[in-house]
Amino acid sequence: MNREIIDINDYTILLEEASTDNSLIDSCFFDEPVIAIAFYGAGDVGLNVKFDGKAKEFHHTKGMVLSFYADNMVEFEHHVSKLKSLQCLVIATTIRNLDKLPNGEGQFLEKFLYQLIHPKDHYVEGPVFNMSPEMFQLVEQFFSNTYEGEIKMMFYKSHITALLTHYFGQLVKQQNTKIDTSQLEKINLAQEILISDLENPPSLTELAYKIGTNTNKLKTEFKAQFGVPVFKYLQNERLKKAYSLIKNEQKTIQEAAWAVGYDSLGSFSNAFEKKFGYRPSQV
Repeated sequence: MNREIIDINDYTILLEEASTDNSLIDSCFFDEPVIAIAFYGAGDVGLNVKFDGKAKEFHHTKGMVLSFYADNMVEFEHHVSKLKSLQCLVIATTIRNLDKLPNGEGQFLEKFLYQLIHPKDHYVEGPVFNMSPEMFQLVEQFFSNTYEGEIKMMFYKSHITALLTHYFGQLVKQQNTKIDTSQLEKINLAQEILISDLENPPSLTELAYKIGTNTNKLKTEFKAQFGVPVFKYLQNERLKKAYSLIKNEQKTIQEAAWAVGYDSLGSFSNAFEKKFGYRPSQV
């Protein structure tokens, strides 16, 4: 379990990442009442929100954006398993800090998340929707950046502003757009199938058949949701998994390459360097 907490511009930023070969439950509370937006990245962890004898369950969180108000009586319980890892970025602030937020963000929170600014319970839920491709890419960069010190803080500040800009922009769009939730479910299922077997993924035709659509719709809708074509997304996931195997599990480069479906070490190293900017031997 990796957890990083950063204070920036009267926001508290929480980065959480966890994976396991078995299963684990991670619970967390906020020390004081907060207004927060949680962005769930590549993982698909289960989430239970518990408060005052009540519970709200989210079984598929990958790509989800969840806004909420929560006081210190609310428990957030993540259920992590082998195929349901945790990758969550939370941007939180307090009501007393709204006027201090940069770029007029306090006014946007008041306008779009009014029910959170004026809560009537221990836990109040705001809009819940799937991230845009731009938001996906920004969240991924939070978990893959390698900067340190002042440059890292500069990176966080700029990306938090960009992420919130896309978030509020999507809220505006959703006021006038009806979301096809059944199609979103199919595309999310396609993503789940891909990441469940990185070594031997299905072909595009097989994947389309598994989720009940055709290849053209799959290609179009997948890129619209995740910002990249299906197998570019698969390659990114393979390389991120390989990075984790080398860094966190001390696997050899060859073991990591084989584990994510690469037969050629040369092809693996070239793809790795193109994505991360350095060779796997430098991890």
